Amino acid sequence: MEAAKQNADAAVAAVKEKSARASAELKTAASETATSPTDLLHRPFMRTALPFINGGLAGMTATTVIQPVDMIKVRLQLAGEGVKTGPRPTPFAITRNIIAGGKALDLYTGLSAGLLRQAVYTTARLGFFDTFMRSLESRAKAQPEARGIGFRERALAGLTAGGMAAMIGNPADLALIRMQSDGLKPLSQRSHYRSVIDALIRIAKTEGIGALWAGALPTVARAMALNFGQLAFFSEAKQQLKMRTKWSSRTQTLTASAVAGFFASFFSLPFDFVKTRLQKQHPGKDGRLPYRSMLDCFKKVAAQEGLLRFYRGFGTYYVRIAPHA
Repeated sequence: MEAAKQNADAAVAAVKEKSARASAELKTAASETATSPTDLLHRPFMRTALPFINGGLAGMTATTVIQPVDMIKVRLQLAGEGVKTGPRPTPFAITRNIIAGGKALDLYTGLSAGLLRQAVYTTARLGFFDTFMRSLESRAKAQPEARGIGFRERALAGLTAGGMAAMIGNPADLALIRMQSDGLKPLSQRSHYRSVIDALIRIAKTEGIGALWAGALPTVARAMALNFGQLAFFSEAKQQLKMRTKWSSRTQTLTASAVAGFFASFFSLPFDFVKTRLQKQHPGKDGRLPYRSMLDCFKKVAAQEGLLRFYRGFGTYYVRIAPHA
């Protein structure tokens, strides 16, 4: 009897042990399942890719919101071309004309090109900037003084990231300008682009692949100036606000964005103006283009329209740039 009791106790103990082991394994599996998404985000590949993904999505969202503002900005820059005392339309007058000539959705002309541009340009720009900044931070920490990242390093990272991304995104930028300026032509001369893909294919067929990079120099210069103002001044303003104020993180971010948007607009608007003129132009009846280069465009606009023409629509441009900052 004693032996039978011992065997029964041993069997019960074995069952309890197996049950405890199974329960532990289930908890471990559940824990791994619950943390797997976090682990995925911390993998080296995802840590490298996330800045590009986040930047692209943020840029596309901002473009969807401010596309009408961009449309108005382009029309302001093209108004009174070549004439110093030409028309001086207001953003409200241009909005009324666009709506009166068709429908409210005409303000979203070129949205597909704008989204493609952000998917390419902003994804690369913010991704490159974040990559450069992490590299600079690693180098700074490795030095004996362990100093932080200064304004000069932020500015250099912003300039380089903007210039590289602009070259990649120039075809989409050119298609955007062509689609937005198409409505200014006589009805018989309009291209009536159906989408950004249609615009890119038709421009490449009729003008050559190289035409997709028309205005690339001012596009790069604009991007470098824009990033110098946006990224460098945003980082600097955010750091100064953290040191000097007790504002909430959201208030600091919004204030830094407003500061960065102003400087980005101030530095980049003249290049954006020239970029728009160069990318919109077509050969005249004599087969010649109105502007031969970025410098030629600067000279002719300054002589024929005045220096202040480069800053026409500054307020509209600021409203367009600030959300991206």
